[in-house]
Parts: sequence; C-alpha cells; structure tokens
Amino acid sequence: MEQIKAYGTPEANKPLGPVQINRRDPGVEDVAIDIAYCGVCHSDIHQARNEWGNSLYPMVPGHEITGTVTRVGLNVKRFKVGDKVGVGCLVDSCRQCPDCREGLEQFCVRPVFTYNSLEKDNKTLAQGGYSTKIVVHQDFVLRIPDNLPLDKAAPLLCAGITTYSPLHHWKAGPGKRVAVIGLGGLGHMAVKIAHAMKAEVTVLTRTLDKKDDAKRLGADQVYATSDPETFNKLSRYFDLIINTVSVKLDWGQYLGLLKRDGSMVLLGVPSDAPELHAFPLIMGRRSLAGSLIGGIKETQEMLDFCGKHNITSDIELIPINKINEAFERVVKSQVKYRFVVDIASLK
Repeated sequence: MEQIKAYGTPEANKPLGPVQINRRDPGVEDVAIDIAYCGVCHSDIHQARNEWGNSLYPMVPGHEITGTVTRVGLNVKRFKVGDKVGVGCLVDSCRQCPDCREGLEQFCVRPVFTYNSLEKDNKTLAQGGYSTKIVVHQDFVLRIPDNLPLDKAAPLLCAGITTYSPLHHWKAGPGKRVAVIGLGGLGHMAVKIAHAMKAEVTVLTRTLDKKDDAKRLGADQVYATSDPETFNKLSRYFDLIINTVSVKLDWGQYLGLLKRDGSMVLLGVPSDAPELHAFPLIMGRRSLAGSLIGGIKETQEMLDFCGKHNITSDIELIPINKINEAFERVVKSQVKYRFVVDIASLK
C-alpha cells in the first residue's frame, strides 16, 4: 500500500478538502498511473452531495482521468512506463455476465466504478481521480492518442464516451438529422462528435445566447426552445435527439420533433421524473431510450475517433483548491464547457 494525496469529502454536507488515501501496490495485471489531470463531471457533484441517495463515504470523486504509466505488472503487455493513458468511469467488472462478454461492461451486474463503489473484495472503497496516483487492472486502462493533449482529453473519458456511444449506436452519420438538447459539458461534445460523423447537427437550447459557440463547435442550426414556434417549425424533423440535460422537460413535446421511427436518447437524470403520455410514441412509432457511458472497447474506439478528427473538450483548467467553487459554477452552468483539475496543484 502507498499513501497518497487526494481531495475528497467525509460526508454529503461537507466541502471537498485535502485527504490521504491508500493505493494498492500493482499486481501482475495492474498498471500504476501518475495522474496529470482529472475532469469535473456533474455526476461528481451529484455523488459527493448524495443527490442520488447512493453515496459511500469518505469519497474522492473523479472519473475523467489522464496521466502517465509509472509501473506495470509482470503480465501487462499492452502498456509500458511512459505511456499516455486514461481511466474512465469503470475500473473493473465481473467479466462473466453476458454484458461483460459482449464488451458492455457498463451494464455489468457487478461493475466497479472508479469511485463511490466497492472493489471486488466487497469491502475496499474505490476512490477516484482527484488524487495523485491510481492503480488499475490493465483491461480498464485506455490509450490516449499522441496528438491529444492530456488536459483537454480528460473529459473524453466520460463526456466523450457518454455522447459517442448513443451517436454510434443509433447510427448518426451522413443524411441523418441529429438534435442535441443542451450545450454544456455533454452537449458540446455531442455537437463535435456528431459533426465529425457528418450528420446534420442542430442545437436546441433555451435561448440563443450560445448560438455563436454552437456554430463554432460544429452545429448547422441553433434554435431556442423558449420560442414556441421552434416546435412547430421542427415538427417531425429529426432522426435522433440526444438529450444531455438533467432538468425536467416535456418529453412529449420533444418527441414530436422526431420523424417516424426516430429516437430520443436520455443522458441526463432529472431529479423529478417527467410525465409522458403514450401518444407521442405511438403516433410516430418513436422510441424513448437511455444510454450509459460505454464499454472499454467502445471507449478506446471513441478515443481513436477523436484522435483521428482532433476532437478534444473545451476546458477551463483549475487548481484543486478551486474545486468547491467549480462545483457551484457547474450547477449554475457557468463554465465553457468542462472544468479540468490540474493535479500538479495537489502534489
């Protein structure tokens, strides 16, 4: 065991602050990583504050991790000391259930998330990337393309795969019309990736304040959802809607924007469940679906895709002592578009 510096919280109503945590010595299948950067995901806030009611404490958040390999176990063949790597939302799984065997570890019956989760021994609490080091089984380590800077690549490990996976699964591409609801941490990545897939991309946002940004990121069109005429003009227009927001919306109203056989995919989790009448689904054979991050194979595929198209996140780099302030700004949507912690500030 090695004791390292981290930033975490002992309970839901406490701010994050300096803590010491233990990292295991690397086993024969493990990769030890010096963390350089860690993105700040809205789910870090939800879980640190127990807003989903499932938090385990003490907690060190962070699952958008990039860094450099410092040690590898004897049986590790795919990584070597000095490699640029990443760790996302998962650090292990059962490896045996049907989902794991299909490379969909995110749906495993017994996943081990990067933090707020118990390790496979059912007693060790997993701790995340607001820390100086991490040790992860080689099967859950991702290779970062050489042309992507580690700070701007960090949010790809969650925001990137969370949006790439549904775009890929629902076959966004040439000839497809894709709408993205919300232009935040997830939304701006959805726009970049859908644009690179050569889909027609429309941003649906409450006001047109971010219109110029949306266009810069790759949107073909931007519409204000505060304008009722938007829903008339775009009726039955889209093949796919990616809903990135975590606020309560009238899902039926947005489903009306889909063509026959179109799908709206939920990525955010509203605290209050919206009501939904069956008619918007029935009348167009439409689908309302959800998507959760992605498996390890697909996450590497996403990173390679982003490397090929030079896609990274738009970030604001902060020292670790600004994390509580950053949490408040995320809640108020006062970041363009992802905070990333410079872990050197913790060392």
